[in-house]
Amino acid sequence: MSIINEFIHNYGATILSTIVTAIAGYLGLVVKNLYTRYINDQTKKDVVNTCVQAVEQIYRDIHGEEKLNKCMESASLMLGEKGINVAESEIRMLIEAAVSEFNHNFGSGSASAAAGENAGG
Repeated sequence: MSIINEFIHNYGATILSTIVTAIAGYLGLVVKNLYTRYINDQTKKDVVNTCVQAVEQIYRDIHGEEKLNKCMESASLMLGEKGINVAESEIRMLIEAAVSEFNHNFGSGSASAAAGENAGG
């Protein structure tokens, strides 16, 4: 029994600090991965929103599938430069969501502006 007590007395603090350091390192890694995932998702949304707005502005003479392809190409390139890998289906869904939001905001913005003009005039 005295050997165990002596061992704990001599090495207990070292063992405990090693365990605490390992747990802290693991928690840090988990937090970093969650943070990176959140930042990557937000970056994807921001890049796709930018591409949708740019394609709407630049390519006024093309429509439908061609415009979607230009946007997918641009978004893939920009995300690739940032080191973010994304599947084609995910880009397509993000683009569709951004276009829907863009159309909703554009439509409600002009309707509210027209309503304001009618109410004021």
